Amino acid sequence: MTWCMHRTNIYLDEVQAARLDRIANEQGTSRSEVIRALIDRTLAGDDINVEVDLAAIAQSHGALADAEETARDDGDRSAHLARMRSLRASR
Repeated sequence: MTWCMHRTNIYLDEVQAARLDRIANEQGTSRSEVIRALIDRTLAGDDINVEVDLAAIAQSHGALADAEETARDDGDRSAHLARMRSLRASR
């Protein structure tokens, strides 16, 4: 299967760029990937208001600030998610 991308240039103001960069950094991905994900959700009808979603993401920042960090590798994803769910449930 061939996957083609089309280059599109957009202009962002400083606040938009900073917010996208912060989200990308938190997710460990690129600004472009965040933009593509938001576009996919919007085009699929899963997203009524991108601003509401971005605000929710911003508000959730630090929600697990007091959670104990544990070292993990890619193979430990399920165990890590289970720990995070139990931490969230105990709040």
